[in-house]
Amino acid sequence: MRTQVAIIGGGPAGLLLSHLLHLRGIESVVLESRDRDYVEHRQRAGMLEQGTTDVLRETGVGDRLDREGLVHHGLELRFGGAGHRVPLTDLTGRTVTVYAQTEIVKDLVARRLADGGDVRFETEVVGLDASAPSVTFRSGGETHTLDCDYIAGCDGFHGVSRPAVPGLRTFSREYPFAWLGILADVPPSTEELIYANHDRGFALHSLRSPQVSRLYLQVSPDEDLAAWSDARIWDELATRFATDDGWKLHEGPITDKSVTPMRSFVAEPLRHDRLFLAGDAGHIVPPTGAKGLNLAVSDVIVLARALTLLLLDDDAAARRPGGDRLRAAAPALPPGLCGVVGGGQDVPGGELHRPPHLLGAGRPPATERPAPWRAVRCTSRELAVPEILPPGQVRFSVDGSRTSRPRFATVWGMPWPRCCTGWAGSRSAGAASWCCCGRRSSSSPAWAPPR
Repeated sequence: MRTQVAIIGGGPAGLLLSHLLHLRGIESVVLESRDRDYVEHRQRAGMLEQGTTDVLRETGVGDRLDREGLVHHGLELRFGGAGHRVPLTDLTGRTVTVYAQTEIVKDLVARRLADGGDVRFETEVVGLDASAPSVTFRSGGETHTLDCDYIAGCDGFHGVSRPAVPGLRTFSREYPFAWLGILADVPPSTEELIYANHDRGFALHSLRSPQVSRLYLQVSPDEDLAAWSDARIWDELATRFATDDGWKLHEGPITDKSVTPMRSFVAEPLRHDRLFLAGDAGHIVPPTGAKGLNLAVSDVIVLARALTLLLLDDDAAARRPGGDRLRAAAPALPPGLCGVVGGGQDVPGGELHRPPHLLGAGRPPATERPAPWRAVRCTSRELAVPEILPPGQVRFSVDGSRTSRPRFATVWGMPWPRCCTGWAGSRSAGAASWCCCGRRSSSSPAWAPPR
């Protein structure tokens, strides 16, 4: 049994990685120890940063997110009996979206299976070899070995991947408090999140949907959950959220409650030979900032880009469907110029191409790389790149006009400040889907793709 990437863990990190690799023509097998029903219903984070929602939409798994997700433009800090709204969108131009992790997992599982992906539930990983990469697992009472090119450990804090890294260094901190969290079948009492500071402790009012509320109370790490009846929980929440203007908390049936300790944990290195760690397998942050899921998504975006570069060389790209046409569209770039070139059909995720001067000659010297990005024309469209964003993303406008909601194109290549190469995609209807961008060094002539 063989695949290109063996992915241990069928949570959002592992499933999204498998999806991103599939869009690039890279095979993977996802191995998950739990059954599908458990994976799709375990309660986890529900607050998505805009970078996460952008990725889900751009890769074709955002339809239900757009229908059911609750977009928030601000939040409320409540203390001293009064609320104080922080207008996030006005201040940053960004939004956050309430959409439960369970729903993301359902969407990704459905998409992987619809695409013919190999996702194996109730599969226990019993061993792995990072040097001659392979994963040994048990399923259906039988033991199998999956040979691969690389292994992605996306199996969380308690998984088998991290212990397989020799010489691992870890850094951790346990906090002197915990969260008692509940799910309740009651419409939320607020349209935006409320973070409350009270003499009795912190409280958070979140939500999962227009019909389901998610609320938290600060408690001690050794809190006895059995001591908290539903009535006591609601009374304490009402006390901590109380305001001088008589704001009321909606109460309803509590369907789930648990105590979550607060801790931070980071392991290094996140790579050993051909094994990579991503998400909670490599780092844990307290749920107070709703960062865990968003960090995991960020991890696998970077990992997918790296695996693409490792697995798809120029010849392999040419052998893929349409590869000859796409490679022929790329002119030979002058020394010192890095670019993304293309033209033709919209291929989700893009086709990887490395300009010839990168294959043998290496990247330009550091002295040739400080020049800013410039706009170049590609057919009837212009890809204006006025700023550097997080690695792998560029902000651009179409036909030279900035939009109120800038589009994003993903550059599947080496992150800044290294030379960037890959395909940048625009899904604009009725126009060439793949546009061109370049960065010119002081020694390079002006350049634009051929007409």
